[in-house]
Amino acid sequence: MKIQFCGASSGVTGSCHLITTENYKILLDCGQFQGGKAMEAMNYEAFPFDPADVDYMVLSHAHIDHCGRIPLLIKRGFKGDIYCTDATADLLEVMLKDSGYIHEKEAEWKNRKNERAGRPLVEPLYTCDDAMEALKFIKPVLYDQLVELNPEMRIVFNDAGHILGSAITELWVTEGESVSKIVFSGDLGVMDRPILRNPTIIKKADYVIMETTYGNRLHPQNAMDVKTLMDIVLKTARRGGTVVIPSFAVGRTQELIYEFNNFYEHNQEYQKELENLMVYVDSPMATTATEVFRRNAQVFDEEMKETIAKGENPLDFKNLKFTRSTEESMRLNQDRNPKVILSASGMCEAGRIRHHLKHNLWDPKSSVIFVGYQAEGTLGRLLVEGAKEVTLFGEEIRVNAEIYNLEGFSGHADRDGLLAWLSGFQKEPKRIFLVHGEPDAKAAFAETVKEKLGYEPIVVQGNSEFILEKGEILNETEALRDAMDSEALEGIKKNIADIHRRLEDILYNTHLAVNGELSPEKLAQINNIVLELEKNSVNLGAAVTEESNPAI
Repeated sequence: MKIQFCGASSGVTGSCHLITTENYKILLDCGQFQGGKAMEAMNYEAFPFDPADVDYMVLSHAHIDHCGRIPLLIKRGFKGDIYCTDATADLLEVMLKDSGYIHEKEAEWKNRKNERAGRPLVEPLYTCDDAMEALKFIKPVLYDQLVELNPEMRIVFNDAGHILGSAITELWVTEGESVSKIVFSGDLGVMDRPILRNPTIIKKADYVIMETTYGNRLHPQNAMDVKTLMDIVLKTARRGGTVVIPSFAVGRTQELIYEFNNFYEHNQEYQKELENLMVYVDSPMATTATEVFRRNAQVFDEEMKETIAKGENPLDFKNLKFTRSTEESMRLNQDRNPKVILSASGMCEAGRIRHHLKHNLWDPKSSVIFVGYQAEGTLGRLLVEGAKEVTLFGEEIRVNAEIYNLEGFSGHADRDGLLAWLSGFQKEPKRIFLVHGEPDAKAAFAETVKEKLGYEPIVVQGNSEFILEKGEILNETEALRDAMDSEALEGIKKNIADIHRRLEDILYNTHLAVNGELSPEKLAQINNIVLELEKNSVNLGAAVTEESNPAI
């Protein structure tokens, strides 16, 4: 068995790793390179493998640097199944269609210039139609569900706590009598953050492929950065300026909505100031992604679930407005009243955020707040590092607005968070491969791991290949036991108890609604849900009874 690192091996974008056994090839992620012209050009290069030879793909989550080249993979010959969590599958439609649209528009813009200059025309990396075709290959599965890809490979997705649907993948590979276990971290989230659950701690692995985005840095306390954010918003509004927040459409935007909701609801002393201060989410993709979040409450943390069970919506409040049309977006910059604008992309490389920066960077009354990682070569990175002038749409813009970088909002675990996750393994894996980090971050984290844990991880440098020995700690029976350990039963018990409690809440709220005003359509919908739950519970009870009483 061997592993070939084909992306996110020298930086933080383009995640793509190929595992090859005697009989199968499986791809972990197929992400887009981001960050300046040189990085973008890498997307057009040939894959370092034949896509038609790949049997399966496993996707960790729906961020473009992990999923953005899936339509291209299929255009170039891949015909296998793509496995991801159900929430990731919901988000993929949003992300890939938007990405295809951006590639089409960029090609149109380049071709207008090329025609005038007499240069050859270019093709988009892929189109919206290509993105829609790619969705046909998606196979959604649930967290903690053991999935057999073939007689030699099984996977389980665990919650990574990074964005909605993000997963840590456990992959068991059978070779003869031996089973090797590979764990791919994907992107690891931050402990004790709102909305999502904490990253899952994994206990056993032969091989670990691990991200290191913030391998050499510590985040400020999130609570401190929430207070700082609101202080900046109030200070900017008081001087008549606009707050522009470049925000990733999936994950960061929803967390910010949650925090603004809390602030508007629980700070009575600022009510007069906040009364007319609007918060705009100016990104069609972020708007749709927020709707997807609302439909996937099953993967939220307990606090978020309890809030929803009370009938509250933590992703909405009176002063929040979603803008979809181009006309609505343009009006935001014509209106010079104080406001907050959340807009994608988070690294300022495409989308409406560039227009909002053009109209606000020059204004000393305004503020720009970064709340996520800014890759090398991006406009966001230039601004964070103190650029005095930037070029937007061919125009030189002086940077007079105040620029802030609040790393406490990052969706990536910092150095200590990464170390805590790696410390969860009960014994040292045979090899730990560090990827998805800039060279300094990977090298620094490797030193930290060696100092704190005594392990010697491999700092992956560029596209490279490693031969993996057969696993020695597991046979096939032990592999299944590892996948479904004693904690799995406790998890099942807890989930059943949670479902029971929430059903009681649903029934109580339904009772109140029926006594009030409830449309026939809504009543029919509730009835269908109850019937489906009844069917599944009966089937589950029958299956358990048959297993425990095989003579029946």
